[in-house]
Amino acid sequence: MVMDPDYLPFHPNPSKPTFKVPAGAVDAHCHVFGPADRFPYAPERKYTPCDAPKEKLFALRDHLGFSRNVIVQASCHGKDNRALVDALLSSNDMARGVAIVNPDISEAELKDMDKAGVRAVRFNFVKRLVDATPKDVFLGVAEKIKKLGWHIVVYFEAQDLEELIPFLNQLPGIIVVDHMGRPDVTKGVDHEDFQRFIQLMEDNPNIWVKVSCPERLTVQGPTYDDVVPFARTLVEKFQDRVLWGTDWPHPNMKSHTPDEGVLVDVIPKIATSAAAQKALLIDNPMKLYWD
Repeated sequence: MVMDPDYLPFHPNPSKPTFKVPAGAVDAHCHVFGPADRFPYAPERKYTPCDAPKEKLFALRDHLGFSRNVIVQASCHGKDNRALVDALLSSNDMARGVAIVNPDISEAELKDMDKAGVRAVRFNFVKRLVDATPKDVFLGVAEKIKKLGWHIVVYFEAQDLEELIPFLNQLPGIIVVDHMGRPDVTKGVDHEDFQRFIQLMEDNPNIWVKVSCPERLTVQGPTYDDVVPFARTLVEKFQDRVLWGTDWPHPNMKSHTPDEGVLVDVIPKIATSAAAQKALLIDNPMKLYWD
């Protein structure tokens, strides 16, 4: 399996962060890919990544000073969650998972995934990554997982939020939005697009957000100072509903290879007190994924 020629592999030697994360910190958004000879990529995928197996992820976790991971199924593996489940079962209970599932998945299959450590399903609305799925299909999946107490992770881009709001408000339980809803940082925090997202969170207390992926949102590049005001605004307004993650191995990145040590050093810029850092990195993810 050969990765896309314009796809950048993950950093081979990330720096040690200057910021020391608190003991028990959770990297609440990361992935495992392959290895393809054991866990093939989905035929319908829109990109082919480099292999990024569980051993590399757990080594990075230790290098950065984190204790736990939340591993999110990415579109390149489609609805085949075997690599995800294998990583969870190998984690010594130090990882939880977010799956992508078929609408006809059985109760028994869901229970097996729950036993392995899956705690959520992901609905992807990013048009360049997945084909469109009728909203009724997602609502059917949401009803199935409700019995298990799982939540829903949604991935969309800012320009699509307005159309999605009625659907998001229909979903039961907690909804976690990936990567701040992918705002256009050149427009500034006061732009109506980002303010629409803030209003949604104010109106719907079930909506949480990952203040992650400055490497995807930046125009300036490292150290991602153009993204900091967006993440800091969300942390300050919604301290008990924010999560943070590395997004390792940064699927489908084409602008630069992120250094995870640099990403960790963004944390004190967006969560500026010890209490905010503890909520972001420990209390919130533990409540959602382990308690």
